[in-house]
Amino acid sequence: MLKRVIKTTGDGSQTLYLPDWKEHYHSVHGALAESHHVFIQHGLERVAKRLSHISILEVGFGTGLNALLSMDFAERKSIRLSYHALEPFPLSDEEVAGLRHPDMVSGESYSTAFLRMHQLIAGTGERITPFFEFVKWQQKLEDTVFDPDCYDLVYHDAFAPQFQPQLWDEAAFGELYKALRTGGVLTTYSAKGSVKRALRACGFSIEHPPGPAVKREITVALKQ
Repeated sequence: MLKRVIKTTGDGSQTLYLPDWKEHYHSVHGALAESHHVFIQHGLERVAKRLSHISILEVGFGTGLNALLSMDFAERKSIRLSYHALEPFPLSDEEVAGLRHPDMVSGESYSTAFLRMHQLIAGTGERITPFFEFVKWQQKLEDTVFDPDCYDLVYHDAFAPQFQPQLWDEAAFGELYKALRTGGVLTTYSAKGSVKRALRACGFSIEHPPGPAVKREITVALKQ
């Protein structure tokens, strides 16, 4: 596994940095702001307008920030979430202990829940809070077989296409399209033309709302 270093981003929240790739897990302008904008505002909030029980798939659990923000949303809005996360390269206990995500989101009140998400044995599920059921798989997207029509929302938070091209092509998006229910949403930070073309080729319709901070736009894909 590549070396990972904890870094503080522009809004005071933390991310991980891969020196060998010169790549961050989140935007250097603000990890918390980016995750909330891309995945909560343009994903979960949108789907929650029509559903009170939402099934989410996250491609790239990473530091657990997206899951933590989703859990917080579910608790505040009394919306039930079934949250499934893929993470082939989980963080070490030392890395998790060095992250301050619960401090930023809830003033430490979610510290135990955040730690539990990282410590759960792969493939086992647990109701972390009354409204948040969580399962994490230690495997790659390309090695995962999904039931059709089983998710309402996909957080596509893999590393950038230049580092993991196999997660951004028609084969990958085709599997995610089949796994989404009609009316389902896939949201991602990437707005590359090749990503949008691959999504459209699989049947998605595309929206491109403004991005966070200095990013011009993001991508929201709809299964209609």
